[in-house]
Amino acid sequence: MNADATSRPRRNRRPRDELGRPLPYGSPGEFVDGEPVVRSSEQALLEADRLFRAGRPFHAHEVLEDAWKQAPDSERELWRGLAQLAVGVTHAARGNRVGALALLRRGSAALVPYEAGTSVDLDVHALRAWSRDEQDRCSAQVPVVLPAPPLIR
Repeated sequence: MNADATSRPRRNRRPRDELGRPLPYGSPGEFVDGEPVVRSSEQALLEADRLFRAGRPFHAHEVLEDAWKQAPDSERELWRGLAQLAVGVTHAARGNRVGALALLRRGSAALVPYEAGTSVDLDVHALRAWSRDEQDRCSAQVPVVLPAPPLIR
């Protein structure tokens, strides 16, 4: 990755498959914009939810990561946790049970301080319960295909 004028790394501009795996340059695939997209918190949740439901958890992660990097200090961990849950779903979809379990645990733990409430309409209790259920699936010796997390009430 290259860095921009603020020394922040930019995203890899290679085309990607539906699960976000980089493809060779020039291959058909989905282009991930190299720059963060500015959205309101509500817009970020709606877009991430849409992407999860479309089976594109990697792309949902990109939306949540943009929100994380733009969030006020008081909510950065909330958005980081949501992005980590998305990466956990991405790992599961790619068949990486160990990575999925680790990121689901980490993301869920980051949400604990927000159980009392957030500035966005997000049911953190339901989201953490979903994460615990999905962690159980990842721990079992069965194929793992995780459903979309409950981002929208």
